[in-house]
Amino acid sequence: MIAALWMRSTMAYRASFALTTIVGFAVTGLDFVAILLMFSQIDALGGYTLPEVALLYGLSGVAFGLADLAIGSMDRLGRRVRDGTLDTLLVRPAPVLAQMAADRFSLRRLGRIAQGALVLGYALSTLSVQWTPLKLLLLPVTLVSGAAIFCAVFVAGAAFQFVAQDASEVQNAFTYGGATLLQYPPTVFAAELVRGVTFVLPLAFVNWLPASYLLGRPYPLDLPRWTAFAPPLVAVACCALAGLAWRAGLRSYRSTGS
Repeated sequence: MIAALWMRSTMAYRASFALTTIVGFAVTGLDFVAILLMFSQIDALGGYTLPEVALLYGLSGVAFGLADLAIGSMDRLGRRVRDGTLDTLLVRPAPVLAQMAADRFSLRRLGRIAQGALVLGYALSTLSVQWTPLKLLLLPVTLVSGAAIFCAVFVAGAAFQFVAQDASEVQNAFTYGGATLLQYPPTVFAAELVRGVTFVLPLAFVNWLPASYLLGRPYPLDLPRWTAFAPPLVAVACCALAGLAWRAGLRSYRSTGS
């Protein structure tokens, strides 16, 4: 209901909605423009060609865009904790997490999804992938699982703000920063960083591992081949842990006393 109200508010000014969506599309597209500029001087980046990097970019861009659309408002939690407006959500007969996700729901974030989908379409049309039924199934499963993993990171970051309060930038470092990291091949990063985003914050399951299977490339850290099909399990585990962190943070909330 809250999201629907925000959507009605947005669509009341259709020209503004169209303009902000186009601007969002263009701004997020600058990341891929930077990649295109790099490839104007080189033939491969970490052993990956432009279409292969575009596949990584598209997978992470669409997955992150879906998560940002659904639950990107979670970074406002710290502000609500500081000014006490979180109390108004606690007295409503609806889950606080759902209310926070719907807070200032913005359709203009569709521009990010569209831009990522466009790059993904370019990659799929350019790459000479030997498609099998398993690979065709893996593609949508990867997008949905990646979105769920990013949603879990958003929720876990919001839970941290119950304690830190002014930590939205820390959360953004893992959400927006993680999405930017995944736009590039794992081969350009140090092994320690790749281990961190595989075993600690498992963002590698958003695109690096499934893309390795699709492209027939060696897996990061020489992981077994079955890990390309692990994103759904990783997404479920991440969401469960994020849910526990959220409930713990919510129980620790003591209001502002005002």
